[in-house]
Amino acid sequence: MRQIILASASPRRKELLKQLIGDNFVVYASSYGEFPDPGLRPEELLIKHSVEKARDVAKHFDSGLVISADTSVLFNGELLGKPRSPQQAEEMLEMLSGQKLRVITGLTVLDLDSGKEISELESTTVWMDEISKEQISAYVRTGEPLDKAGAFAAQGKGAALVERIEGDFFNVVGLPLFRLGKILQRAGVSIFEEDLS
Repeated sequence: MRQIILASASPRRKELLKQLIGDNFVVYASSYGEFPDPGLRPEELLIKHSVEKARDVAKHFDSGLVISADTSVLFNGELLGKPRSPQQAEEMLEMLSGQKLRVITGLTVLDLDSGKEISELESTTVWMDEISKEQISAYVRTGEPLDKAGAFAAQGKGAALVERIEGDFFNVVGLPLFRLGKILQRAGVSIFEEDLS
């Protein structure tokens, strides 16, 4: 089994990767700082962030596969990151109420042994329910929206706000498992057989 390195401190991404490949990976958080770049389209920016995270972590290892991702909500052509305050979380949710949005992830797998770098974009469409001000206030008081892009967690209580999803659900949580599985298999990682040994 090749060494796999997850370049993320996100507990959600760790759980998702574990679901896909078991415990056969290490976590090493990237110190790369994500900054906006007005010269790039939102999709290009997320790819750039995932690439730079992978390259930053790659400097600390001699071999293996580095996996990195950057996920955000795209609404009306703008990326919505994590709210900086409960008030901003409420504003985001009011804006998204009854709307269609996209959750997009820039995904990079860097093969340290061959130097090959694979970066792909995953996009999932999400339809939000009409959310009342009372629901929004109650949800924000749970604290759940405060560290989530777009101020909602489809895998948590925020599931009650999501009318439907078209595409990879796991992408909305933060790691597109279907696309990642395809990339890992191309890199020689057996998704289905390792746990049988």
